Amino acid sequence: MFALVSPEKIHLPVGSVLRLPATWQEYQTLSDMRGDGSIPRLKYRHGEVLLMSPLPIHGKDAHLIASIVTTLLDADEREYDAFTPVTMTLPEESGIEPDYCFYIDNWQAVCGKKRIDWQNDPPPDLVIEIDVTSYSDIEDYLPYRVPEVWLLKKQKLLIYQLQGVKYQLQTQSLYFPSFDLQSAIASCINIAYQRNTSAAIRDLKQHLQ
Repeated sequence: MFALVSPEKIHLPVGSVLRLPATWQEYQTLSDMRGDGSIPRLKYRHGEVLLMSPLPIHGKDAHLIASIVTTLLDADEREYDAFTPVTMTLPEESGIEPDYCFYIDNWQAVCGKKRIDWQNDPPPDLVIEIDVTSYSDIEDYLPYRVPEVWLLKKQKLLIYQLQGVKYQLQTQSLYFPSFDLQSAIASCINIAYQRNTSAAIRDLKQHLQ
């Protein structure tokens, strides 16, 4: 099946990524055409637009990793806010749609807001990206200065933290420094694919008790 991008319609085969030269205005037009839907995913950077139609595994893994984060935060009775889908934009520079984003330290800064001003409000403390089709790029979050980005690639967690002007790979999360995330996520993924996501999260909760 062929990809189709026209003034009337956008269609991408599932699992495909399409890269096109584009202006900021053209990116906005594509975003308006898509309306309130979240497919295809859209990204703008360096005078080009990327479109991606996610596979089912993408959504399953995104939901699972976000559920792990909320379970850990709830276990510690920590306050937070979470957003998905969400579009982060810096006019003429960047447009990106993380799979999930969490406000943990800065949840009060966006409390009650229906719109976030990405030029003036603080960025999410934690962003989750699921990379199945090589669409994700950690560097996309540099303009926003997101403190920590989790990239799940080939179902392995990579933790990146902002160090000055670039992201560095780390072994522990800023937000769960004493918790063995790698083992917990590997176990949850195993259970989720042998059975289902709810069984994986129940198992995690039992280990946290």
